[in-house]
Amino acid sequence: MVLNILLVIFIAVISIQIIYYLFIFGGFSFGKIANGNSQKTPVSVIICAKNEAENIKEYFPLLINQNYPEFEIVLIDDASNDETLDLFEEYEKQYSNVKLVKVQNNETFWGNKKYALTLGIKVAKYKHLLFIDADCKPASPEWISSMTAHFTDKKMIVLGYGAYNKVKNSFLNKIIRFETLMTAVQYFSWAKIGSPYMGVGRNLAYKSDEFYKVNGFIDHMKIRSGDDDLFVNQASTKSNTTICIEPNSFTYSDAKTSFSDWFNQKRRHISTAKYYKAFDQFQLGLFYFSQLFTIILGILLLVFNHQLILVVILFAFRYIVSWTSIGFSASKLKESDIMYFYPFIEIILIFTQLYLF
Repeated sequence: MVLNILLVIFIAVISIQIIYYLFIFGGFSFGKIANGNSQKTPVSVIICAKNEAENIKEYFPLLINQNYPEFEIVLIDDASNDETLDLFEEYEKQYSNVKLVKVQNNETFWGNKKYALTLGIKVAKYKHLLFIDADCKPASPEWISSMTAHFTDKKMIVLGYGAYNKVKNSFLNKIIRFETLMTAVQYFSWAKIGSPYMGVGRNLAYKSDEFYKVNGFIDHMKIRSGDDDLFVNQASTKSNTTICIEPNSFTYSDAKTSFSDWFNQKRRHISTAKYYKAFDQFQLGLFYFSQLFTIILGILLLVFNHQLILVVILFAFRYIVSWTSIGFSASKLKESDIMYFYPFIEIILIFTQLYLF
């Protein structure tokens, strides 16, 4: 009797998984890549940095030499104590389209990136804003062009892809990149079907009107993280948000090199999800727990040899569907190499997230 109940639940969670992979993620996985327009709207690129001198030296030339007719770079020094401010001051003197914002430690907003970003947004010359982290590099000189091409009269928020550099012979790197891929598949897919819920600050664009419409970060200013996903969760709608997944639009940064560092990073990211809208929390939770119980119930039924052939068929069908769906997405996001390790990495991530929760 108990095993029959477990079998019914197993079939139910498998069905939920199939719905996600085929009907929710499928629109992104199997759909065509939307082309942007040819309009070159002026844009302010905003970079907030705290003690990022080495990365700034390496990546700033890739930003200032973007192939775009009219843009400025707003450099925000968030109370750094290394050479970051010196570099920014030098760049401001050297380039007419560079603007510097110096942020002093504020007792009320001490160490709060949202406060620093707000100051940068307020001094930006143009209404169209494009964000990248100081430790990220654009994939090409067409990064600005590719991202801003998706702005229209109605689409005011553009979600981009922030990838991690590949490291050979590093399984941790594959885990991190797969987790990043799955996160992107989820927020791109939901945006594509009209229910956007998050974006990543290392590659995000929006019009300042959308920022001021929700009073900026004021509703979640006390939460240290979330200048990207909490803002998008609050400000994005079916009509004002779109995605950009052209390879030229990607940004790249170095992933964590130790499991503990990555684990702490994930803990910070997950901590903001509880502030998402109720439906977004529900759909994320439903997907995760359907993954978890697919593994647990499937193993239990196999161990007790209950309806063995049916369980194996359902397991195999689920993995064929998910592998195909995520594989097409991975191809679009230039992450196909990690799909060879898909089943193993997925299981590791599922139980890592369980521990985090």
